[in-house]
Amino acid sequence: MHLINADLHSHSDISDGTLSPEALAERAHAQGVELWSLTDHDEVGGQQRARDAALALGMDYLTGTEISVSFAGETVHIVGLGFDADDAALQAGLAATRSGRRERARQMAAGLARAGIEGAFEGALRYVGNADLISRTHFARFLVDSGVCPDTHTVFRRYLTTGNPGYVPHQWARLRDAVRWVVGAGGVAVIAHPGRYRFTATEEYALITEFLAHGGLGMEVITGSHSAAEQIRYAETALEFGLLSSRGSDFHSPHESRTELGALPDLPGRLAPVWGALQHRIQRSRSGTARASDRAVRPRKPEMA
Repeated sequence: MHLINADLHSHSDISDGTLSPEALAERAHAQGVELWSLTDHDEVGGQQRARDAALALGMDYLTGTEISVSFAGETVHIVGLGFDADDAALQAGLAATRSGRRERARQMAAGLARAGIEGAFEGALRYVGNADLISRTHFARFLVDSGVCPDTHTVFRRYLTTGNPGYVPHQWARLRDAVRWVVGAGGVAVIAHPGRYRFTATEEYALITEFLAHGGLGMEVITGSHSAAEQIRYAETALEFGLLSSRGSDFHSPHESRTELGALPDLPGRLAPVWGALQHRIQRSRSGTARASDRAVRPRKPEMA
């Protein structure tokens, strides 16, 4: 089951990516992805388009989203996989999480104006596919194209993180609610890129144990922002807490993302992949059905630990 190229974390222009769901599916397929999920921020509006494009290309598909959560003073992301995208409680929860982004964006623009950067709100809106999901990434693209910074990573470092002119904190969903929305819709909740959060060991332990208490089951071990050392560390963490393991590039844009779709190390063989628990939720293409059948009867090669 580890043998497939699964990429279960990516973004389209419906949230803060730059490619349409269809173009993203084509790129994933060209990169050899066999099981894919579109995980736009706090939104499921692109799920049908992503699913249709994936199946037409011969890729299997899992529904996905990435929910913004406030926990211990940090913004934490919870990826939901394999849920019913039409679930009313999930949709209402995501809509509530999206609310307030526009006002936050105006406050960000005001902070940037005080730093001498005018017109940032209007400028950021030019990069937004969905105005309800205006984010720091859209401001970053405006500042790069305006010549303020050479790349989006520099924008974040200078202007859009804690203590800088364009940073405005926001109260997102509660961890309990985010996990329950996903689980209630029949899916699996996954802690996204845990290596990115600036938690103490005690705070990280609290995150994981509370996540488990609310019904969360998974953690991203292999992801675009994890170093090799973090991959090892969170593989051990997943084993320690009995978490399912996920794999995803967190791809946003051909010109910005450091990791290409599907271009990730395999999960270590001793881990339990999250897609193993979601076999009944995978929407399969004809070729995917054939691959699954072939894997069921084919002797497995030894896997590296």
